[in-house]
Amino acid sequence: MAKTRRKYSPEFKAQVVLEVLGGVKTGAEVCREYGIRSQLLSKWKAQFLENAASIFEDSSLMVDEDKARIAELERLAGRQALEIEVLKKASSILRSRQGGSES
Repeated sequence: MAKTRRKYSPEFKAQVVLEVLGGVKTGAEVCREYGIRSQLLSKWKAQFLENAASIFEDSSLMVDEDKARIAELERLAGRQALEIEVLKKASSILRSRQGGSES
């Protein structure tokens, strides 16, 4: 019989790691309680600690980058809208000339 892998939500992983890091429970207790292997808990702890510094990153830098990207995309959309209008007018002029010359 093949074993199926269980999937754990990020919230669950954080809760388990915080229980261990906070001293609420030992690693062995957490592993027994939730039925996870100690290697998996170690992996989660390492990932948690590796990414913990990103929580304190300056989010204003990301906001400024996002705003600049939005402004760039709005300029592009405006330019494309203008090009579409020009092409529509040129198309209607060409159609009117073709229609007039056929009569």
